[in-house]
Amino acid sequence: MTRKADPRTTRLPVPAGQIPDFTPVPRRCQRHDGWTEERQHAFIDALADTGSVAAACKTVDMSTEGAYYLRRQPHAESFRAAWAAALDLGVQRIEDVAMDRALNGVDEPLYSYGKLIGTRKRYNDRLLMFMLRNRAPERFAEGSPKALNAVGKMDEERLAKKLRKQLKKEIRAEMEAEAEANAPSPAQIRASIDAKVEGFRREAEVRRKAEWERLSKDTREAWERYEALKTRDMVRLAAEEAARRKMLEGPRVQVNAVPPVEQVAEPTPPKTVWSLKDDGWD
Repeated sequence: MTRKADPRTTRLPVPAGQIPDFTPVPRRCQRHDGWTEERQHAFIDALADTGSVAAACKTVDMSTEGAYYLRRQPHAESFRAAWAAALDLGVQRIEDVAMDRALNGVDEPLYSYGKLIGTRKRYNDRLLMFMLRNRAPERFAEGSPKALNAVGKMDEERLAKKLRKQLKKEIRAEMEAEAEANAPSPAQIRASIDAKVEGFRREAEVRRKAEWERLSKDTREAWERYEALKTRDMVRLAAEEAARRKMLEGPRVQVNAVPPVEQVAEPTPPKTVWSLKDDGWD
């Protein structure tokens, strides 16, 4: 399946000579849509541009799990070093963007009754002071960072919580990718179960033979005699049970059903009613 390029992805300029040269990670299978040497170089360039692994993976149309999996492969020392250097460049670019926002502000939309009526420039003085204290601590922080107030502590805790959550997500994705790569196939699982069952059977057979060898000659002969008598009795009991069932069932007699004779009811004589005008009245 040919990987389609995303036309929305844009490349940001990176000054030449700031990205160290590195040796791409060798791949056993050279796929046109995999981590080719050209795609690895493009990924490092995009990582230096954006400072984000997810954005760099989107630029080269690859997954973040695949990028972390590639970084863990053997002979990837040079690739990891280039990754770290690109992240340093990306962090510098993020600092520049933050400073630009602190100085020039950001456009904030204005709405009235649900309709956009314009924009206004919003400045973040807290971000500006943060950048000044970190870029020029000897002038704005007296050589050391100042203590944070309640709002600053809340922002710092919120940022730390967000970073921990992102780190856990990346570690979980990396572990899931590694587990998926090392997961056995259903055929391997079935073969492992069959091998264990066969091992149990062999152990039981060896144990039974060892117990049989420890028995005396008289005991073994008695056991063999017991097995022969048991087989004879089972055959006899089965024959007796079959004869008993046959006797209980008996011969089958066919009975012809005779339909019952239809009885015709005799007519009932009419009842005589006498009156005073009748001659037979006493």
